[in-house]
Amino acid sequence: MAQSKTRTFGILTSGGDCPGLNAAIRGVARAATNEYGMNVIGISNGYRGLIDGDAKLLKSNDFSGILTQGGTILGASREKPFKFSMKDSEAGRNKVDEIKENYRKLGLDCLVVLGGNGTQRTAHLLQEEGLNVIGLPKTIDNDIWGTDITFGYYSAMSIATQAIDRLHTTALSHNRVMIVEIMGHKAGWLALSSGLAGGADVICIPEIPYDPRSITSYLMNRASAGKEFSIIAVAEGAMTKDEAKLTKEERKKKLKKNRHLSRGMILAQEIEETIDMECRVTVLGYQQRGGAPSPMDRVLSTRFGIEGAKLLAEGQYGRMVCMKGDTVSSIPLSEVAGKLKTVPPDHNLVESARMVQTCFGDT
Repeated sequence: MAQSKTRTFGILTSGGDCPGLNAAIRGVARAATNEYGMNVIGISNGYRGLIDGDAKLLKSNDFSGILTQGGTILGASREKPFKFSMKDSEAGRNKVDEIKENYRKLGLDCLVVLGGNGTQRTAHLLQEEGLNVIGLPKTIDNDIWGTDITFGYYSAMSIATQAIDRLHTTALSHNRVMIVEIMGHKAGWLALSSGLAGGADVICIPEIPYDPRSITSYLMNRASAGKEFSIIAVAEGAMTKDEAKLTKEERKKKLKKNRHLSRGMILAQEIEETIDMECRVTVLGYQQRGGAPSPMDRVLSTRFGIEGAKLLAEGQYGRMVCMKGDTVSSIPLSEVAGKLKTVPPDHNLVESARMVQTCFGDT
């Protein structure tokens, strides 16, 4: 009797790094090799590695001891193979064709991609090109459609919350307004959750445009009540009500004029120009993406990786692993591609924050 061919899959991490990537690599690789006898090909630097054929067979030692490591052992890039440049055209290079050719050369039965919205969209496009693909949702922004949670989010929330916690004492000591700028261009999940966890007095997120006058009035009322310091958690993509009325291009043009100023700095200016309160801005930046994953992210990444291995074993391709409630399952990549999960203005987290008198600057 002829023996069945050993399945081989490639795995890559694309987009920005975040805590939990290595834990997810470990989860899918261990389950696929130990439980299902598969071969794992590690692809370096995201889709760029697949374009260049930069890959190698992973042994058990390669994904051992990486559960607690931040970053990604495979490396990452923001390569967008479906976005053709003039340089590529002049060189006669078609990145998608090169991916398909290397997919065949490596003898892959499937490609497992770990990444955010852009990564999952590219995964779907590759699926339409005839490749077998499975996605695992990674992003600290928690903005991937179709899953309640993404790995990387819990770790970043913990880092941002700790930063807010530490600023309470210096804000109190100097009677200052401390503004903490948190990642989140289009979705405010991270600023909302960490702001709520850290007891921020004001939270500004992209989904709820703010009026600077509403914020300054709130700060003055706090001062009148004897609370002479305040903490503001602001998402980097937050905008004023006037900015929200502009077209996307008009907003880009306006932001370009102030490109040396972050949103936290802009908000500090808006406050100091109106009331006599001293503001200090802390931009957390890439600290939110670094370091070891939290225990919750280690568990979540492992569960996602194991579910990915199950999909591989069952030949269920063209799907993204997701979390619904406390159940890990999967949905078609076609349902995820091109969509963004933003914060509904009436979300329970928003309502909870309002119930404890948190200001969103919208009233």
